[in-house]
Order: sequence, then structure tokens, then C-alpha cells
Amino acid sequence: MAGHLLFFLEGTDIHFPNIGIHLHNIGSKITIFGIDIAFYGIVIAIAMLVGYGVTEWTARRTGQNPEYYLDFVVWAIVISVICARAYYVIFNWDAYSDNPLSVFNLRSGGLAIYGGVIGGIATAFVYTRIKKLSWGLFFDTCIVGLLTGQIIGRWGNFFNREAFGTYTDGLFAMQVDVTEVHSYFNPATSQSIVENAYAGKENIIQNILEIRNNAVVLDGATYIQVHPTFLYESVCNFVLLIALLIYTKHKKFDGEIFLLYLFGYGIIRFFVEGLRTDQLLLFHTAIPVSQLLSAVLVVFSMALYMYLWFVKKKRVAAKSEEN
Repeated sequence: MAGHLLFFLEGTDIHFPNIGIHLHNIGSKITIFGIDIAFYGIVIAIAMLVGYGVTEWTARRTGQNPEYYLDFVVWAIVISVICARAYYVIFNWDAYSDNPLSVFNLRSGGLAIYGGVIGGIATAFVYTRIKKLSWGLFFDTCIVGLLTGQIIGRWGNFFNREAFGTYTDGLFAMQVDVTEVHSYFNPATSQSIVENAYAGKENIIQNILEIRNNAVVLDGATYIQVHPTFLYESVCNFVLLIALLIYTKHKKFDGEIFLLYLFGYGIIRFFVEGLRTDQLLLFHTAIPVSQLLSAVLVVFSMALYMYLWFVKKKRVAAKSEEN
């Protein structure tokens, strides 16, 4: 078989028992000529490409020059990936402190979407200043592409068996093989190891122990049963995207779609983050940093929205008086 392209898929089963879906042999990577390529990376790459396609489509639909967005996306992707990794590493430094070079290994995951969003927004702000473009229109155009990328990108977590939530026996409960998740969730791991790892963070300890205590054995393999929070976020983001696209033709000022995204995504992420078991915590506290940031975004976006709406209304009133 020398000279031929070979694919080797290795994986375990993933079950959604309460809706009767059973997925077999779901791998986390594909091997080509002996080189492992993680599905996580493939999904993220697809998310970026589709996200840009949607952005370009939006630009053409609104009569803008799509070349500006092609120029921007080259910088935005690089900076966003760096910021997404930095955000994750900063608030999860204990996992990298013993081997700092592992910071550069992205194939196993470890990108925080909020870091990417912050990097993308910062890049867009600088870019619009340099090119002397309307920041509001530019942000409104880019944000639908970003949201599309988020919807797709979350499925990278599915292949990595990460970003799941606490124990549940609800309709969308997901069962994952314990060999595919962190050893803390394996009932065979000493409870003292979990307690030492999360000393002073009782809520996290209890969530992990509840998952372990409700593990089930299927065909000789042990599974934990949890909330598929990546699925919740992906679906909610899809609903938000549709709402924003429908509302676009009714927007009152440039930048409105961007602010509504911040508000909507902030609410979605606040509640989803509250379910997750792999929260990045604010330094030396039990406060989920992404949940805190979500709350800040909701308040900030609404305050700025009200201000810009007031300014727009005042300008319209001034023009009416002049006429």
C-alpha cells in the first residue's frame, strides 16, 4: 500500500440516550501518511473559511468593496488565534507551567473564543482607523461572519470531548467515554486528587463528583453523562445569527448589529458558561472569567446602544428643525 494516501480513524462511541442517537467510533483525528491531523483544527479552519465567505457576501450585499474584508481577514485570523490561545493559557496557566513549550501545541485544543473575539475586534478597530472606514458598518459586516464561524467552530469541542457541562438526565444528555476526558471525571481516579486540584472551590468539586457518581457502564466501557454545552451554544448562536440577519434591513444606525451581537452573545454565553465544568477561573478565585466578561459585555453593549440611539435621534430631530 506504499504510495497511497492512508486514513486511520480511531475513536469511541458518543451517545445521546434520551433522544435515541448513538454515534459509533467517533475519532478526534485523522492520520494521513503517518501525520495526525486533529478534527478540532479541521473544524476551526472550516469555520474561518465559511465565516469569511459570509462576511464577503454581506459586504457585496450592502454595496461595499469586499477587497477591504479580504485584506482585513488575513490579519484578523492570525491575531485572533494568538489572542484566543493567550486568553486560554493565561487563565489556565497551571496546565502549562511545567512545560511552557506546550503553549504552542494547538492540535489538542485550547482556544478561548472570547480571546479570539477580543483580538478580532481590536484588529478591526485599528484597521478601520488606518483605512478611514466607517467602524460601525465594518463591524456590522464582520460580525455576521464571526458568528457563523462560532457556530461551526464549537463542533471542534465535540470531537475533542471538551466544553461539556455538569451532570444531567435531561433530553439532550450526552454520554462520553471516560477515557476521552480528563482523568478527574473518571470514577477510578482518587477523589483526593480532585479535591486537591480544586482546593477551596467546592462548587467545582461537587459538580465533578456528581458526574463521577452518575457514570454508567455500557458494553464494558464507562461513560459520564453531561450537558453538551458546546451544542447549546452552537444552536443558540444560530438562532442569534438568523435574528440579526432578519433585523439588518431594519437597523437604525451603523454599529447596531454589532452591539446587538455583543448583547445577545453575552446572554447566551453567561448561561452556558454557568453549566460548564471546564471554566477558566479568575486568578485565585472561583469566579468563571468568561461568565464575568459576558455580564460586562451585556451591560456595556446596552449602555453604548442607548447612547448611540440617543445621538441618532438627536441628529434626526436637528435635521427636522433645519427643514
